[in-house]
Amino acid sequence: MGQQTREQIDDRIRTELWELQDKEYKDFHAKLIPTVPPETIIGVRTPQVRKLAKKWAKDPQIGEFLARLPHKYYDENNVHAFIVEQFRDYGQCLEQTERFLPYIDNWATCDMMAPKVFARHTEELLEPIRRWISSTETYTIRFGIGMLMRFYLDDAFRAEYPEWVAEVRSEEYYVNMMRAWYFATALAKQYEAALPFLEEKRLDAWTHNKAIQKARESNRVTAEHKEYLKGCIRRLRPPFPDT
Repeated sequence: MGQQTREQIDDRIRTELWELQDKEYKDFHAKLIPTVPPETIIGVRTPQVRKLAKKWAKDPQIGEFLARLPHKYYDENNVHAFIVEQFRDYGQCLEQTERFLPYIDNWATCDMMAPKVFARHTEELLEPIRRWISSTETYTIRFGIGMLMRFYLDDAFRAEYPEWVAEVRSEEYYVNMMRAWYFATALAKQYEAALPFLEEKRLDAWTHNKAIQKARESNRVTAEHKEYLKGCIRRLRPPFPDT
């Protein structure tokens, strides 16, 4: 493509995104990500964003785009996320991930980025994960918990990992929803290890009940376990006394 300035690369990616715009999808999707201003959403469906990112990841100057943060549009952030997850070198991928995390402003961009190379470096990744879940940034915490859920509930599982998630304290909805999702998935994959966190009421009541709800909605949790979990639901007091 020849030498391009940062602005030229941004313009080309943005032009291609606008060409893929689906206005109905934009309107629908905007309702799902209320933390993102609607005017910054172009409205490109995820498979098309992924395809575009795969193409641009091969450009030798794509580092110019990755270095130019923050991006103007939500869809550009998604292109960025999908490019980062294609890095095959663990060190480079981790560096790019940590550069990008502070600029993530919504659950969708946060959850779609799952670098494949991380699956081959689960021991090395634990230190960054501990750092991420100790952050004060909503989507950095959410990403860290998401990595624990994605890569550490099967062969790489250790009993201390649910402890890390239980110890997170936050008033942020998008953090606690991910905590609930983590425990719901743990109940499907590591039931005996996850159950005591509910039996012993080690989670805040909202996250506790949401984890049970999501587990009981899952087809990966047995009917017997769902019935038992129903009995673990915490009955919450009304916010105000009866008058």
